[in-house]
Amino acid sequence: MAGVLYGVGVGPGDPELLTVKAVNVIKQADVILAPKTEKKDGSAALSIAKPYIDESTQILELVFPMVYNREKLLDAWENNKKIINQLLDEGKKVVFLTLGDPMLYSTFIYIQRLLEGCGHSIKVVPGVTSFSAIGGRLNYPLAEGNDILCVVPATIDEKKLEEVMSTSNNLVLLKVYKNYKQVVNKLKQLGLIKNAVMVSKCGLEGEKIVTDLEKDGEQKVNYLSTILVRRYLNKNQ
Repeated sequence: MAGVLYGVGVGPGDPELLTVKAVNVIKQADVILAPKTEKKDGSAALSIAKPYIDESTQILELVFPMVYNREKLLDAWENNKKIINQLLDEGKKVVFLTLGDPMLYSTFIYIQRLLEGCGHSIKVVPGVTSFSAIGGRLNYPLAEGNDILCVVPATIDEKKLEEVMSTSNNLVLLKVYKNYKQVVNKLKQLGLIKNAVMVSKCGLEGEKIVTDLEKDGEQKVNYLSTILVRRYLNKNQ
């Protein structure tokens, strides 16, 4: 039997936000692959999906180091590729868990590219994004009418970030944990700080909603943090 690799989005954190399809694929899996960094004890994606994983299902936590050492990175990726290929060669249904959606700033994108041409089927199960979940949690429209919505990793070049902030109607800022202070300062400079809200660990224990980013500008934020910004709070502005 041919092996199949599934990239499954587990959403932003709340296990109840997994799609029915995601749950079904997870329950039918032979092997669950959970990505983690060397610095963390476990996989966030795995903890979210845990309620739906059968006790008999094999779970492998694969390390994807967050380092700038190219040789170390290549070794880790090549090792993970071999592990996945071997499982697929054995005809296993393999599920690779990823936070949010597999096709949005996800490790699975690189896994998919690594395994292109391997001869096995690769399928994707979409997941709820952090900003969609936050919009629903706060009754916060992400875009309406002819609004332009930009989804931006806050880690991009500062000049590009300022350009996007200056021209977009609405913004989703991801990966803000890396340079939160700089992001807050940029929002202040552009007069958008009062129109911004940040949610950390949306739907999880310890969830935090910050409506005054200027006051919280010095703190260290959680990895699972997203900022939403609207240029005009009132559509008549």
